[in-house]
Amino acid sequence: MKSSRGSATMGSRATARILEIQRMSTEDGPGIRTTVFFKGCSLKCKWCHNPESISMQPQVYWIGSRCLGCKTCLDVCPSNALSHTEAGVEINRSACTGCGACAKECPGAAMELLGKEWTIDDLTKEVVKDKAYFEKSGGGITVSGGEPGMQAAFVGMFLKSLREGGIHTALDTCGLCSTEALNQLLPYSSMVLYDFKEIDSENHKKFTGEHNDRILGNLLYVAEYVRSHIYPAALWIRTPIIPGMTAREENISGIGRFIAENLGDIVNRWELCAFNNLCKDKYLRLGEEWVLRNELLMQKESMEQLAGIARESGINPDIVAWTGSTSLEEKTFRENRSAAN
Repeated sequence: MKSSRGSATMGSRATARILEIQRMSTEDGPGIRTTVFFKGCSLKCKWCHNPESISMQPQVYWIGSRCLGCKTCLDVCPSNALSHTEAGVEINRSACTGCGACAKECPGAAMELLGKEWTIDDLTKEVVKDKAYFEKSGGGITVSGGEPGMQAAFVGMFLKSLREGGIHTALDTCGLCSTEALNQLLPYSSMVLYDFKEIDSENHKKFTGEHNDRILGNLLYVAEYVRSHIYPAALWIRTPIIPGMTAREENISGIGRFIAENLGDIVNRWELCAFNNLCKDKYLRLGEEWVLRNELLMQKESMEQLAGIARESGINPDIVAWTGSTSLEEKTFRENRSAAN
């Protein structure tokens, strides 16, 4: 018989660093959801579409379209980390402490602080404002990142407060965290969205900065937990399909065989997530070069082909789905926008 257990303990006034609260999401679990992105990640994936979530430390963006040119930010910066050039405001990342003084005083909201402190009480009150949407759509709250396991004590208590309020919760994890962290998160997660990016450990290190040994071990741990407890009640696997990297037949078939041999009895969905290239500006604002900046979206035919390979890998073919925009849709969007202008 399954049982539910857990012992996340933390004062309600403790804080965590939150990157963003995204409402009306339909991509992070069932129904309409509010996704809370926690700052800090244990991986550094080359394709990351939230590069501002990797560092645990607060960071600031300069958004040129909002800038009034008043140079208030330069005047209030205590670290003298800002300068004004013909291109706009430049941020000396080695000098910037992420104190947020520039964002607080900027009259045009051109300086944006990434990574704000929230208490459990305040965060819970904020996200339950959307409860009506959850109840009507079968949605809920998803904790994502970054990696929620890096702030596990806080996230565990946050999930607990939501579950006690009757809200469906989802844990979105890259899998690179301690089992202690998982034990704080799993009891209060209605479901788990687990990233399975690459079957080959050396490729995994090349693409993400880390081998996949612990990630696979943690996936088996999560699977056994799901089998023996009431919650989580569902496990979804998500694989990012990245051109020139994970978008290989041998990778998809290898992941499929692993699922079939170890998880076939409990995985409810295997989602192939098409490459997203909408994050180019984020890298620019962080002063970083993105290796995939010139990469096009996946072809629809390629996604269909990889989904077919997934369905033939030994798993239940009905659990396979692919999501995301493709190059044909991107081309149509650009053509329509050009015609409108």
